Amino acid sequence: MHHDRQESDRLPLAAEPLRPSRRSRRTLRRRVLVPLGLAALTAGLAATSVAAQPMTPGRAAPRARATAPLAVRTAMVTVHGHLELVLTNAAGRTLYYLTSDTATHYACSGACLKFWPPLRGAATSVSHPATVHGRFTFHQGPNGHQVEYNGHPLYTFSGDKGPRQDHGEGIHAFGGTWWVATPGLRPAAPTTGKPKPTPTKSGGYGY
Repeated sequence: MHHDRQESDRLPLAAEPLRPSRRSRRTLRRRVLVPLGLAALTAGLAATSVAAQPMTPGRAAPRARATAPLAVRTAMVTVHGHLELVLTNAAGRTLYYLTSDTATHYACSGACLKFWPPLRGAATSVSHPATVHGRFTFHQGPNGHQVEYNGHPLYTFSGDKGPRQDHGEGIHAFGGTWWVATPGLRPAAPTTGKPKPTPTKSGGYGY
């Protein structure tokens, strides 16, 4: 019995958990909370700075680009042996109109366009020399978004191989006669075009 008591006296006692002192708890709380507070403050200041930053001039949201105007030019072309100022496209090709075209009916469409390509494009306006005083408009019809001058639909001619040519002048085709378009072209009548002298060409080109 005495022996057992001695053995029990030698057994180590279970260690009790250490409790930090108040000072230690305060120090630990500072080490944890202070960095968290600084991080939150930094994030708040950054957000405030971004929100308060004024928009830099010239950095507005980009706008959709406006379609460039379709260009019509003028050139001096020899017509019936005389120099005449005519309308051309941007490449210098002579522009024509057909006397059988009217404001409500396009005589040249379908197969005709193979020989007489229409002047058309995605633009909504026409740029032209100041000396051209007539009215350009667009008409959405069987030939697409086509340009009209004083009510006359405008075309080029496949027989013209370069600028300042007028091989389409005076041709009878598609119910009418083809003439070069000039700045002084009269407004189109409902059923007829501008009167011209007796044509000098006939035959060929799809009629």
